[in-house]
Amino acid sequence: MMEQERCKVLIVDDEVLIRQGIRHYVNWDEEGFVIIGEASNGEEALNIIEKTPPHIIITDIVMPIMDGIELTKKVKEEYPEIEVIILSSFSDFDYVRSTFQSGVADYILKPKLEGPELLRALKQALRRLPNFDLDLSNQSITTTEDWIRYLMAGYEPINQKQLEYESFPKSHFCLMEIDLKLVKDIHKVKKNIMEQLPYVLADFNYYPILLEDRSFSYIINIDKEEFSSLIATIKKVAGKSEKIGHSIIWLLGEPFKEMAQLKKHYEDELKRLRSYRFYFPEQNFLMLRELPEVPEESSFELNRFIDVFKRRDFEKAFEELNQYTEYLTHQYTVNENEFKAILGNIIFNITLLLEGMKFDLNQMQQDRYQYFAMLNEADNSKSAKDCFTNFLEEVQNLITSQMNTQNQSNMPQLLEYIDQHYNEPISLADLANHFHFNPSYLSTYFSQHHGIGFNEYLNQIRIEKAKSYLENKNVSISEISGFVGYSDHSYFCKVFKKMTGMSPSKYRKSSLI
Repeated sequence: MMEQERCKVLIVDDEVLIRQGIRHYVNWDEEGFVIIGEASNGEEALNIIEKTPPHIIITDIVMPIMDGIELTKKVKEEYPEIEVIILSSFSDFDYVRSTFQSGVADYILKPKLEGPELLRALKQALRRLPNFDLDLSNQSITTTEDWIRYLMAGYEPINQKQLEYESFPKSHFCLMEIDLKLVKDIHKVKKNIMEQLPYVLADFNYYPILLEDRSFSYIINIDKEEFSSLIATIKKVAGKSEKIGHSIIWLLGEPFKEMAQLKKHYEDELKRLRSYRFYFPEQNFLMLRELPEVPEESSFELNRFIDVFKRRDFEKAFEELNQYTEYLTHQYTVNENEFKAILGNIIFNITLLLEGMKFDLNQMQQDRYQYFAMLNEADNSKSAKDCFTNFLEEVQNLITSQMNTQNQSNMPQLLEYIDQHYNEPISLADLANHFHFNPSYLSTYFSQHHGIGFNEYLNQIRIEKAKSYLENKNVSISEISGFVGYSDHSYFCKVFKKMTGMSPSKYRKSSLI
């Protein structure tokens, strides 16, 4: 079995004595950590991070060249997976806490910088690293927190009945998460929640599973018959939060009997609900049993859409696309990133299609990247769909304005084409395809500009040509019908009489007098 990777730590402080002290406060190897380097300021730290990224950074606030606040900001922008612990000699609590806006894991005032406090902060930061498990298999489990952490790390459950009984006297468990992802005033709301939670869960024993900047997950001990009242209580609290303008989402899992099932229920329920919240931005409470049914799979195919678009049947293409995006916004089992990738791919393909069809995309080429950015930043499916809809409206406006110009400039060529190919089998669909027109647009054009449909216009051209041939008595009427595009002689005679008021033979006699 391969040895578990140790948690890598970088120490950043401009005081050598502080750095040396940190090295000696903790038995790093025994606790599962390794120090990968030291830096005296933020700039040196970034150079080390670029070469050997740590899992955790311990940094002072006040340093020359680049201070700890600026370092934290840059780390969170470029390496958001790295956790940061702040050291400060300031006794001003509010000043130190202000650095939490940059997403730090914990803070330690230097006067309290001792082994136990440092180890506590390191383990607190470690809990925020979901993909990094410290080896707990050989460590003793003495507290409920140890037991929860052991199970969440994925280790094979061991018998802890006494500890479990003391902490969880009731028969069942459920998991709850408070999601603050959309909250603006995060520090104020977080403080309010921490103050209210003991009252909300006053009838239950509960322990934290994972505490992050914008989400708190808990295991709650209940009797099964209490679950309905717990749902009602949480819904009531969620409703009150919504009324005062806080965008808090409460997630609740189903009851289960064995503590050993903790990790499985966390993965199967809370993680799933967390991924679904992208599709339910207006709901303040989510649980699997109350979610709507997932829509049946859509028949939308990108290649078919591209074919319809290339035929310039834009009305049908956009109708299918709008139906598909409406379906997607309710397909909540689709991962958020996949949802955005699908819409982004369609935007990319539409711009390529328009470019290939000789539309002027000067402005849209610039706007396209803005739409990509807006899609990426959307925090819910409605915002992403609105962004996509705005793009489609811009495309439709571009098509309408440029199609009118293109159609007017291409129409003389089209009429000339008919004049040259009247003796061949020509249909409206063939003509539309040849000149990249929408067939319905072409039909409307003939009606509006010539007062007749396409077939009547073509018959007019053919009959006029037939008149010229009839003036030559050496050419039979049967041959003339073929010369002007009619394969059926009797049909030619019928059309000729309808349009001129006389048969071809009678017209020939009158023209030769």
